[in-house]
Amino acid sequence: MQEIRPTVLVLTALPLEYAAVRAHVDEREELVHRDGTRVEKGRLPGTPWHVALAELGMGAERAAALTTQLINWLDPEAVFFVGVAGSLKDDVEIGDVVVGTKVYEIHGGKQTPAGFQVRPESLPGSHALVQAARSAVRDMPDVRAHLLPIATGDVVLADATSEIARFIRRNYNDAGAIEMEGSGAAHAAHLNGQLNALVIRGISDRADAEKHKADASGSQKRAAEQAAAVTVAVLHKHRPREGSSDSEERPHRHGDGGATYAGDHIDFRGGTFHGPVTGKQSGGQR
Repeated sequence: MQEIRPTVLVLTALPLEYAAVRAHVDEREELVHRDGTRVEKGRLPGTPWHVALAELGMGAERAAALTTQLINWLDPEAVFFVGVAGSLKDDVEIGDVVVGTKVYEIHGGKQTPAGFQVRPESLPGSHALVQAARSAVRDMPDVRAHLLPIATGDVVLADATSEIARFIRRNYNDAGAIEMEGSGAAHAAHLNGQLNALVIRGISDRADAEKHKADASGSQKRAAEQAAAVTVAVLHKHRPREGSSDSEERPHRHGDGGATYAGDHIDFRGGTFHGPVTGKQSGGQR
């Protein structure tokens, strides 16, 4: 029987984001959920972690639904959403990385005759993961990192003078980046066991009319690689919860039954047994 190696779930929206993280993961194995969602699971060298990597597509609602499915299936200790974003601040430049100290949903509110009244909703990034990020980026001289809020909205922002851009600056003026999935994944992590969660985004454009030029220059690939590098550095700092094993695990699939071995005990939860189960004392241990 094999010991359990702790798992982190790393989510992406785009193929280039997935590829940037995948380059850091060894001994990958593809697993398929009964509903068809696929992940690659492998070892993160130099750490106690297994990484389960998924490409979910775009949009916060999609991210929330699929993150919930994956959490219930894989039972991770932490959830990351990693990828690219547009900058919302002059000093957050293309190629920089924004680590989300919190994530805003920008579309919540109430329309009244007097105008739109914002009802801000946000979730903080995990304290443990934010602290690990602060520590990690100190030793990354090739990465310019910002620890700032991140705005999530179902919009590709390519006009810094648009009404939605003015709306964000007016109501979420501390946000350093805008993207499309982070709040969905963060909410799913919060509602499904209050898991540690963090959004890490590389800046690929300035969320303005020059976005297409930046994308054409290869900025998305570079930004994704920077975000992936920071994520890996965070996982080199962050430690599994007490009681997790640093060894290999069998793939965890939703609905599995039977016994699993973890250190000096056997866990029979989820198993079906007929007749007595007998334990044996060996080597002075029970």
